[in-house]
Amino acid sequence: MAELNYKPDGEVLRTYIRDLSYFSGLQGPVGSGKSVGSCIKIMMLASQQTADTEGVRRTRWAVIRNTNPQLKTTTIKTWLEWFPEDKWGKFNWSPPYTHHIKVGDIDAEIIFLALDRPDDVKKLLSLELTGAWVNEAREIPKSIIDAITMRLGRFPPMIGGGPSWYGMFCDTNPPPEDHWWPIMSGSAPMPEWMGHEEAMTLKRPDDWTFYTQPAGMVEEKDAEGLVVSYDLNPDAENAMYHVEGYYPKMIQGKTKSWIDVYVMNRMGTLVEGKPVYNQFSRDTHVAKEPINVLQTDVYVGIDFGLTPAAVFAQRQMGRWHVLREIVAVDMGMVRFSGLLHEQMADLNEAAASPLNYKVYGDPAGDQRAQTDETTPFEILRRNKIKAYPTGTNDVALRIESVNSSLVRMVEGRAGLLVDPSCKVLVAGFEGGYHYRRLQVTGERFTESPEKNRFSHVHDAFQYLMLGGGEGRALTMGGKAQEPVNGRGQYNVFKRKPVAQARGGVMQRKR
Repeated sequence: MAELNYKPDGEVLRTYIRDLSYFSGLQGPVGSGKSVGSCIKIMMLASQQTADTEGVRRTRWAVIRNTNPQLKTTTIKTWLEWFPEDKWGKFNWSPPYTHHIKVGDIDAEIIFLALDRPDDVKKLLSLELTGAWVNEAREIPKSIIDAITMRLGRFPPMIGGGPSWYGMFCDTNPPPEDHWWPIMSGSAPMPEWMGHEEAMTLKRPDDWTFYTQPAGMVEEKDAEGLVVSYDLNPDAENAMYHVEGYYPKMIQGKTKSWIDVYVMNRMGTLVEGKPVYNQFSRDTHVAKEPINVLQTDVYVGIDFGLTPAAVFAQRQMGRWHVLREIVAVDMGMVRFSGLLHEQMADLNEAAASPLNYKVYGDPAGDQRAQTDETTPFEILRRNKIKAYPTGTNDVALRIESVNSSLVRMVEGRAGLLVDPSCKVLVAGFEGGYHYRRLQVTGERFTESPEKNRFSHVHDAFQYLMLGGGEGRALTMGGKAQEPVNGRGQYNVFKRKPVAQARGGVMQRKR
């Protein structure tokens, strides 16, 4: 008879394995035993299933990963290391990959699925399951999690006694802060832009539990709070299964953002291509505490579309202070205008006086839609927000308008400082906003930044910087020029007045 000898090394890991909640989730660093613990949990629950009239403990499980290559090379590989075919029965390598284990009175059918194709999702929706394990849940959308819940508790059928336990468990490395996992676990706040109905889908049910393991290492910081070295964390879990020097050798040559996610077990975004802003440093450009709002002009940049975004900033003695961000999904400009008003009111309250707002956006936002012939700028003005298009939409100039402030030093301080509340903007700076790597030989990337959830807020910030005069400083030389006057626009290349439509009258800067 096959034997299984396993001892979880760590209290969090042990608690997760024994948890019988309908949903249990485990977040941890690389090497913390998450996947192995989940494999063991399947067999533990299978052995605890009440035997039927024939004396057999029958269960059926789905093991889910986001792509087929990852399913085969990581998830299945880990499974077979603990449940090898020569002891636990033949593994069926024909899709859907299945391991039917019959040991003693246990009859457990484990089906491995990748959800990177529509056909795979259809297979999931036809299964009758006892439970499911989702491996690396940060790669799985909430819609798939919801679909899985419809298939649980359906095997063995009630006519045969039903399942003694049914439910789902997941493991993951830290996801981004706007992922469903940190929102439901309470590690990240509910986005302010999210509507009531959508927010209710991310409210954690009573029988859902989330666990977070200790980091693999601890940081050593200097007097200014900068990380100077890493030491092994004495509380790290699964360490008894590590080779000597596992974490110290792993972090060599890695970026801080990589170490934060994979070793320090912190939520974050990893670089998937070539970062647009190589000069950005969290230690230099992100404030340690919230930035005070000054009694001076507030510049606002807006990116339009169904994923609108806005950034608010102030300028003081050549330095930019980025105060707030608004990042929305599937929202029209009318509703987004309301969010802008709310944010302006909050800034006014923080400054203890009404502030003057200079709002800029994509010049394409002045083009009329074919549906109602209304432009985003007109919608904003109808909602009492005076917004104006920047003089150009040139991507290179927009990016350089930000770069110029990143490399600027003013009296020994960074020319750009971002409030820590601007999490999406910062994550974009750290690599979320990037050039996509091309699938060719060598290091080649796209010419324009990848359009993703980070690009919208960065587009908005670029329009802010152009409106604030950074773009003209690049083309004219010298310091940042006076901000663009809303009464007229200048073409920064020709330096001649360009007409701006306002009631059909040609306007020129005076």
